[in-house]
Amino acid sequence: MSSDYSPQKNILTERPAGYPVATLAGGCFWCMESEFRRLEGILYTESGYAGDVKRNVRYEDVSNGDTGFREVIQIAFDPKIISYEQIIRHFMTQAHDPTQKDGQGVNIGFQYTSAIYTSDAEQTKIAKDVIADFTATKEFKNLIATKILPLNHYVRAEQYHQQYYEAYQQKTGQKHINVWIKEQKLKLKN
Repeated sequence: MSSDYSPQKNILTERPAGYPVATLAGGCFWCMESEFRRLEGILYTESGYAGDVKRNVRYEDVSNGDTGFREVIQIAFDPKIISYEQIIRHFMTQAHDPTQKDGQGVNIGFQYTSAIYTSDAEQTKIAKDVIADFTATKEFKNLIATKILPLNHYVRAEQYHQQYYEAYQQKTGQKHINVWIKEQKLKLKN
């Protein structure tokens, strides 16, 4: 893992074919994306929306919080370098607060609530096993609020949401304040 929030050097600009994908909801997709782009074995990330109803949605729809869609990221990864279980463990312990029921941090509403969207029985089993392990070991002071749901429908977010923090830095010449804060916390932790 990188010692800062810069994307690791082998991150791709387009989704590679033939690799497994993890779909995670843990608040604002900008924050989630930056958590994973720095990990070795992550090949590509994409911001989007996941829900049960098969329809196209836009950010304006989802941000109102009443569409039944969550902001998510999809992560294509190389399982020879990082496993699905490692991704779920990172998601649960580093990328967000899995015990917050109403959103993440100041982002409140259904669209920001925590969920692991699984693509098959193996992903579902792994996600359930990780949550069961954390529950048994009392990893968190509060109950885990993260839902495990089948990935029924996914819509790619608008282009301006993709790799937002990196685009912001390219445009302004400085890191986004959220990235700077994350890096300061990381320095204190280390």
